[in-house]
Amino acid sequence: MLHLPPGYEAHRAKVPAAFADYRTTVLRHPKQPLKLLPHRLTELSGPVFGEDRLRPGDSDLTIANGGEALGQRILVHGRVVDGDRKPVPHALIEIWQANAGGRYRHTGDNWPAPLDPHFNGLGRCITDAEGRYSFTTIKPGPYPWRNHDNAWRPAHIHFSLFGTAFTQRLVTQMYFPDDPMFFQDPIYNAVPAEVRHRMVSIPDHDADVENWALAFRFDIVLRGQEASVFESEDDHDD
Repeated sequence: MLHLPPGYEAHRAKVPAAFADYRTTVLRHPKQPLKLLPHRLTELSGPVFGEDRLRPGDSDLTIANGGEALGQRILVHGRVVDGDRKPVPHALIEIWQANAGGRYRHTGDNWPAPLDPHFNGLGRCITDAEGRYSFTTIKPGPYPWRNHDNAWRPAHIHFSLFGTAFTQRLVTQMYFPDDPMFFQDPIYNAVPAEVRHRMVSIPDHDADVENWALAFRFDIVLRGQEASVFESEDDHDD
Protein backbone atom coordinates (compact mmCIF):
# COMPACT_ATOMS: atom_id res chain seq x y z
CA MET A 1 0.00 0.00 0.00
CA LEU A 2 1.24 3.49 -0.83
CA HIS A 3 0.67 5.63 2.25
CA LEU A 4 2.10 8.91 3.51
CA PRO A 5 2.29 8.32 7.29
CA PRO A 6 3.22 10.76 10.03
CA GLY A 7 6.91 11.51 9.82
CA TYR A 8 7.11 11.34 6.02
CA GLU A 9 7.76 15.08 5.73
CA ALA A 10 10.55 14.89 8.31
CA HIS A 11 12.67 12.74 6.01
CA ARG A 12 11.87 14.01 2.52
CA ALA A 13 14.47 16.14 0.78
CA LYS A 14 13.61 19.79 1.16
CA VAL A 15 13.38 21.25 -2.33
CA PRO A 16 12.63 24.99 -2.39
CA ALA A 17 9.36 25.99 -3.99
CA ALA A 18 10.98 29.16 -5.33
CA PHE A 19 14.41 28.55 -6.85
CA ALA A 20 15.86 31.60 -8.61
CA ASP A 21 17.73 29.56 -11.23
CA TYR A 22 14.46 27.86 -12.20
CA ARG A 23 12.75 30.98 -13.46
CA THR A 24 9.12 29.88 -13.65
CA THR A 25 9.05 28.95 -9.96
CA VAL A 26 9.34 32.65 -9.12
CA LEU A 27 6.00 33.23 -10.84
CA ARG A 28 4.08 30.11 -9.96
CA HIS A 29 5.19 28.89 -6.55
CA PRO A 30 2.65 29.09 -3.69
CA LYS A 31 2.74 32.41 -1.87
CA GLN A 32 1.03 31.14 1.29
CA PRO A 33 1.89 28.18 3.55
CA LEU A 34 0.21 24.92 2.62
CA LYS A 35 -2.82 23.82 4.63
CA LEU A 36 -3.04 20.10 5.27
CA LEU A 37 -6.63 18.84 5.13
CA PRO A 38 -7.66 15.60 6.85
CA HIS A 39 -8.73 12.72 4.62
CA ARG A 40 -12.47 12.15 4.76
CA LEU A 41 -14.60 9.32 3.44
CA THR A 42 -14.67 10.84 -0.05
CA GLU A 43 -10.88 10.82 -0.34
CA LEU A 44 -10.53 7.33 1.13
CA SER A 45 -13.32 5.64 -0.82
CA GLY A 46 -12.99 7.37 -4.19
CA PRO A 47 -11.91 5.59 -7.39
CA VAL A 48 -8.42 4.13 -7.48
CA PHE A 49 -6.47 3.22 -10.59
CA GLY A 50 -5.43 -0.42 -10.35
CA GLU A 51 -4.73 -3.62 -12.22
CA ASP A 52 -7.99 -3.47 -14.12
CA ARG A 53 -6.72 -0.31 -15.85
CA LEU A 54 -3.70 -2.08 -17.35
CA ARG A 55 -3.66 -3.38 -20.89
CA PRO A 56 -1.28 -5.92 -22.44
CA GLY A 57 1.89 -4.18 -23.51
CA ASP A 58 1.44 -1.09 -21.34
CA SER A 59 4.93 -1.53 -19.87
CA ASP A 60 6.60 -1.72 -23.30
CA LEU A 61 6.95 1.75 -24.81
CA THR A 62 9.01 0.59 -27.78
CA ILE A 63 6.06 -0.76 -29.78
CA ALA A 64 3.22 1.52 -30.87
CA ASN A 65 0.98 2.11 -33.87
CA GLY A 66 2.16 -0.98 -35.69
CA GLY A 67 5.90 -0.36 -35.51
CA GLU A 68 9.01 -0.11 -33.38
CA ALA A 69 10.35 3.11 -31.85
CA LEU A 70 13.67 4.57 -32.92
CA GLY A 71 16.46 4.95 -30.38
CA GLN A 72 18.55 3.03 -27.90
CA ARG A 73 16.42 0.34 -26.24
CA ILE A 74 16.71 0.25 -22.47
CA LEU A 75 15.16 -1.68 -19.59
CA VAL A 76 14.25 0.43 -16.57
CA HIS A 77 13.55 -1.66 -13.51
CA GLY A 78 13.69 -1.55 -9.74
CA ARG A 79 11.70 -1.94 -6.56
CA VAL A 80 9.28 0.23 -4.63
CA VAL A 81 10.01 -0.13 -0.92
CA ASP A 82 9.14 1.60 2.33
CA GLY A 83 11.57 3.07 4.84
CA ASP A 84 12.41 -0.39 6.22
CA ARG A 85 13.10 -1.72 2.71
CA LYS A 86 9.91 -3.78 2.82
CA PRO A 87 8.33 -4.20 -0.62
CA VAL A 88 5.30 -2.18 -1.66
CA PRO A 89 3.18 -4.53 -3.79
CA HIS A 90 0.35 -3.64 -6.20
CA ALA A 91 1.36 -0.01 -6.62
CA LEU A 92 0.48 1.53 -9.97
CA ILE A 93 3.47 3.22 -11.63
CA GLU A 94 3.13 5.46 -14.66
CA ILE A 95 6.01 6.93 -16.64
CA TRP A 96 6.18 9.55 -19.37
CA GLN A 97 9.15 10.80 -21.35
CA ALA A 98 10.46 12.46 -24.50
CA ASN A 99 11.43 10.37 -27.53
CA ALA A 100 15.00 9.69 -28.68
CA GLY A 101 15.09 13.14 -30.28
CA GLY A 102 14.03 14.85 -27.06
CA ARG A 103 10.46 15.63 -28.10
CA TYR A 104 7.23 14.92 -26.23
CA ARG A 105 4.06 13.93 -28.02
CA HIS A 106 1.88 16.84 -26.94
CA THR A 107 0.75 20.08 -28.52
CA GLY A 108 2.84 22.23 -26.20
CA ASP A 109 6.10 20.77 -27.50
CA ASN A 110 6.94 22.44 -30.79
CA TRP A 111 10.70 22.46 -31.01
CA PRO A 112 11.90 21.12 -34.39
CA ALA A 113 12.82 17.56 -33.46
CA PRO A 114 10.96 14.80 -35.32
CA LEU A 115 8.03 12.99 -33.76
CA ASP A 116 8.38 9.22 -33.79
CA PRO A 117 5.14 7.68 -35.13
CA HIS A 118 5.87 4.49 -33.15
CA PHE A 119 6.61 6.12 -29.79
CA ASN A 120 3.91 7.61 -27.58
CA GLY A 121 6.09 8.16 -24.51
CA LEU A 122 3.65 6.76 -21.95
CA GLY A 123 3.70 3.53 -19.95
CA ARG A 124 2.30 1.91 -16.82
CA CYS A 125 2.69 -1.21 -14.73
CA ILE A 126 1.85 -2.67 -11.31
CA THR A 127 4.51 -3.70 -8.79
CA ASP A 128 4.59 -7.41 -7.99
CA ALA A 129 4.55 -9.06 -4.56
CA GLU A 130 8.20 -8.07 -4.02
CA GLY A 131 7.63 -4.47 -5.08
CA ARG A 132 9.38 -5.01 -8.41
CA TYR A 133 8.54 -3.17 -11.63
CA SER A 134 10.00 -3.11 -15.14
CA PHE A 135 9.60 -1.01 -18.29
CA THR A 136 10.99 -1.50 -21.77
CA THR A 137 11.56 1.84 -23.47
CA ILE A 138 14.12 3.93 -25.34
CA LYS A 139 16.59 6.36 -23.84
CA PRO A 140 15.07 9.85 -24.10
CA GLY A 141 17.05 12.65 -25.67
CA PRO A 142 17.85 16.00 -24.04
CA TYR A 143 15.81 18.97 -25.21
CA PRO A 144 16.09 22.76 -25.17
CA TRP A 145 13.90 24.97 -23.02
CA ARG A 146 13.71 28.68 -22.37
CA ASN A 147 14.89 28.83 -18.78
CA HIS A 148 18.24 30.50 -19.55
CA ASP A 149 20.71 30.96 -22.40
CA ASN A 150 21.45 27.71 -24.26
CA ALA A 151 19.40 25.75 -21.71
CA TRP A 152 19.01 22.00 -22.22
CA ARG A 153 17.28 19.54 -19.92
CA PRO A 154 19.22 16.35 -19.17
CA ALA A 155 17.71 13.08 -20.37
CA HIS A 156 15.10 12.00 -17.84
CA ILE A 157 11.99 9.89 -17.30
CA HIS A 158 9.07 11.06 -15.15
CA PHE A 159 7.59 8.61 -12.61
CA SER A 160 4.19 8.77 -10.93
CA LEU A 161 3.13 6.38 -8.15
CA PHE A 162 -0.48 5.98 -7.10
CA GLY A 163 -1.64 4.81 -3.69
CA THR A 164 -4.81 3.36 -2.24
CA ALA A 165 -6.88 6.54 -2.56
CA PHE A 166 -7.12 8.97 -5.44
CA THR A 167 -5.48 11.72 -3.36
CA GLN A 168 -2.34 9.60 -2.85
CA ARG A 169 0.18 10.25 -5.59
CA LEU A 170 3.94 10.76 -5.61
CA VAL A 171 5.87 12.18 -8.55
CA THR A 172 9.61 12.05 -9.22
CA GLN A 173 11.96 11.80 -12.17
CA MET A 174 14.86 9.55 -13.06
CA TYR A 175 18.10 10.78 -14.61
CA PHE A 176 20.93 8.87 -16.26
CA PRO A 177 24.46 8.73 -14.79
CA ASP A 178 27.16 11.20 -15.88
CA ASP A 179 24.82 13.37 -17.93
CA PRO A 180 26.75 16.38 -19.27
CA MET A 181 23.77 18.67 -18.69
CA PHE A 182 23.59 18.23 -14.91
CA PHE A 183 25.73 21.30 -14.27
CA GLN A 184 23.14 23.74 -15.65
CA ASP A 185 19.82 22.03 -14.92
CA PRO A 186 17.99 24.04 -12.24
CA ILE A 187 15.54 21.24 -11.44
CA TYR A 188 18.35 18.80 -10.64
CA ASN A 189 20.36 21.47 -8.82
CA ALA A 190 17.41 22.65 -6.73
CA VAL A 191 17.67 19.36 -4.84
CA PRO A 192 20.23 19.34 -1.99
CA ALA A 193 23.55 18.04 -3.30
CA GLU A 194 23.76 15.23 -0.75
CA VAL A 195 20.58 13.54 -2.06
CA ARG A 196 20.75 14.20 -5.81
CA HIS A 197 22.11 10.70 -6.39
CA ARG A 198 18.70 9.35 -5.40
CA MET A 199 17.33 10.69 -8.70
CA VAL A 200 20.05 9.05 -10.83
CA SER A 201 19.65 5.50 -12.14
CA ILE A 202 22.35 2.87 -11.86
CA PRO A 203 23.59 0.88 -14.89
CA ASP A 204 22.73 -2.77 -14.28
CA HIS A 205 24.92 -4.87 -16.57
CA ASP A 206 23.60 -8.12 -15.08
CA ALA A 207 20.12 -7.23 -16.33
CA ASP A 208 21.20 -6.20 -19.83
CA VAL A 209 19.65 -8.18 -22.67
CA GLU A 210 22.60 -9.20 -24.81
CA ASN A 211 22.61 -7.65 -28.28
CA TRP A 212 19.28 -5.95 -27.57
CA ALA A 213 19.00 -3.55 -24.61
CA LEU A 214 20.92 -1.93 -21.75
CA ALA A 215 19.42 -1.99 -18.26
CA PHE A 216 19.17 0.72 -15.61
CA ARG A 217 18.05 0.18 -12.03
CA PHE A 218 15.99 2.82 -10.23
CA ASP A 219 14.66 1.94 -6.79
CA ILE A 220 11.98 4.12 -5.23
CA VAL A 221 12.02 4.50 -1.44
CA LEU A 222 8.84 6.01 -0.02
CA ARG A 223 10.15 7.28 3.29
CA GLY A 224 12.94 7.08 5.83
CA GLN A 225 16.52 8.29 5.75
CA GLU A 226 16.99 7.14 2.14
CA ALA A 227 13.64 8.39 0.82
CA SER A 228 13.48 9.25 -2.86
CA VAL A 229 13.12 12.87 -3.95
CA PHE A 230 9.46 13.54 -4.71
CA GLU A 231 7.61 16.51 -6.07
CA SER A 232 4.88 17.76 -3.73
CA GLU A 233 2.32 20.51 -3.90
CA ASP A 234 5.06 23.08 -3.21
CA ASP A 235 7.62 21.65 -5.70
CA HIS A 236 7.49 21.87 -9.49
CA ASP A 237 9.08 20.30 -12.54
CA ASP A 238 8.81 20.31 -16.31
